[in-house]
Amino acid sequence: EPGETVLVSAAAGAVGQLAGQLAKLKRARVVGSAGSARKVAHVTGWLGFDAAYNYKSEADVGAALDRLCPDGIDVYFDNVGGATLDAVLARLNPGARIAACGMISTYDRARPQPIHNLANVVGKRVTLQGFVVGDHLAKLPAYIAEMSGWLRDGRIRYREDLVAGIENTPAAFLGMLKGESIGKRLVQIAVDPVR
Repeated sequence: EPGETVLVSAAAGAVGQLAGQLAKLKRARVVGSAGSARKVAHVTGWLGFDAAYNYKSEADVGAALDRLCPDGIDVYFDNVGGATLDAVLARLNPGARIAACGMISTYDRARPQPIHNLANVVGKRVTLQGFVVGDHLAKLPAYIAEMSGWLRDGRIRYREDLVAGIENTPAAFLGMLKGESIGKRLVQIAVDPVR
């Protein structure tokens, strides 16, 4: 909704870059988290988010959220889970919504990370829902029509991170999981065009 504060984690990634810009189109105040100063600059510059922070250099993610979201958080688009989700849960406004799209911070953990602030889902009457794009395929034609117009007129921007050579696919995938890319990581199968 216009004027709401929207937080997007992994804001420089393939999904986060679009989620934040869509919220901006709806006139929300958008804050992103990213894993480097370069990514923060990309998010606030090229993508047009209102603010962003580097979660790797912030000593206390909660303090960063307090500074950048002083009026609380109305919508959280979660790509990372873990400590960021826990910090967000403590700063949600009543009636907040969370779209849980990914939990990348927990994928390689042997044991789940405890979440301490889950009671706020009840106390703040928060809607927390998993988001898997495959559940929304019926909306794809309308999305393509609307997104195509926004891309054409420059209201939506995106970045692709291209790795050449199919033999580099495993390294490209692992690099994406480690946060090496900005935007959508793609592997170019053939370097020379087919004639």
